[in-house]
Amino acid sequence: MNSALINEEQDAPEGMSGDADTASRVRAILVGSVGNLIEWYDVYAYSAFALYFAPSFFPSTDPITQQLSAAAVFAAAFVIRPVGGILFGWIADRHGRRRALLYSVLLMCFGSLMIAVSPTHSQIGVGAAVVLILARLLQGLSQGGEYGASATYLAEMADPRHRGFFSGVWYTTLIGGQLAAVLLLLLLQKVFLTPEELRAWGWRIPFAIGALLSLYALRMRRDMSETGHYNEAIAVAPSSGSLKALFAHWRELLLVIGITIGGTSAFYTYTTYMQKFLKLSVGLDETQVTMVVVGYLIVALLLQPVYGALSDRVGRKPLLIWFGVMGVLFTVPLLTALSQTKSPWVAFFLVCGAWLIISGYTAITGILKAELFPTSVRALGVGLPYALTVSIFGGSVDTVALAFKQAGHESWFYWYATGCIAFSLIVYLTMKDTQRYSRMEQHV
Repeated sequence: MNSALINEEQDAPEGMSGDADTASRVRAILVGSVGNLIEWYDVYAYSAFALYFAPSFFPSTDPITQQLSAAAVFAAAFVIRPVGGILFGWIADRHGRRRALLYSVLLMCFGSLMIAVSPTHSQIGVGAAVVLILARLLQGLSQGGEYGASATYLAEMADPRHRGFFSGVWYTTLIGGQLAAVLLLLLLQKVFLTPEELRAWGWRIPFAIGALLSLYALRMRRDMSETGHYNEAIAVAPSSGSLKALFAHWRELLLVIGITIGGTSAFYTYTTYMQKFLKLSVGLDETQVTMVVVGYLIVALLLQPVYGALSDRVGRKPLLIWFGVMGVLFTVPLLTALSQTKSPWVAFFLVCGAWLIISGYTAITGILKAELFPTSVRALGVGLPYALTVSIFGGSVDTVALAFKQAGHESWFYWYATGCIAFSLIVYLTMKDTQRYSRMEQHV
């Protein structure tokens, strides 16, 4: 970071306008976050229901092969995320955070609707997989833009003294999206449908609901206020949103990549992949898997604002170092112990232990990246390097883990995840604390 960094020790409200009250500020953050929850629900519905719909698109006698194919499609959507980061980051920095958030959730609606009505392999052959891939690409494009725009909106709307806390609240929506998808799965499993019905047609229900919820999020976001940071920056920064202006901050771009590698690999290990791990490696039945996932997601959700508020007191860097050190020491032991247990209760407590570690990263990831960039390129600066890193190290987690398992070397994935965290730990130890050296008040 350069010498223009500003030590932020101020109490004045910011983000909306000089006379904006706390209630309006909080309402704007919550409206943006609820829309984020709905968008992430659409993504996690794919992972939560993959055990049921994979045979409809990828017929095979081997369930691991089916899940590997579904995971590959899930990972393919991450490839286009950087394009979404550029497109929606440019819209957010040039035309406003609100407009980018409206467009991203509308695009997500189309992707979910395509999956809900998609024909199966028995109806059109390999064309079914092509439709599924196209739908996931639309969702990936939307997701790539959602993160940077919504994290930027949160950072600019929040009170400077409580940005970490609201970052934790914002991250509960990512976890809450998956929790909503898993709760729906549990409801369908236990109340409404048989396993045969879920495999035959019930897997379409969450995607139809996702499309409707996306339309609801679109309606909510229509009334969002634009941030004061953006309104001030656009008047003095005609190059807002340009890639040329963004790459002038190349050190910060590399820093976002380094911060994200370990965190995103850990996050996807204990969210999207963990459901498959509990089924295929631990050997729990489908109901036990769903109950364990619901339980640890509730714990993870509650931890986020607590860790975020802690970062407002002690800084962002100590929490990152906590995640890095503990992740390096305990990833292999935790995953090894999980693979050897047959008890759903033991599995639940082990994954909760992992979330006590991961939350040091997840609760503050949105705000600390936003604090690295000036307003004119903030959405691009947060969204593009994050999307690029997640496309390589996050979306590939299921594929990498299942490939190791299929090859008979499942434990190699544990060391792969540890290596990702170790790399980021080096970054955490050498970086400055973004809370103390924030660029939130810089426009260019």
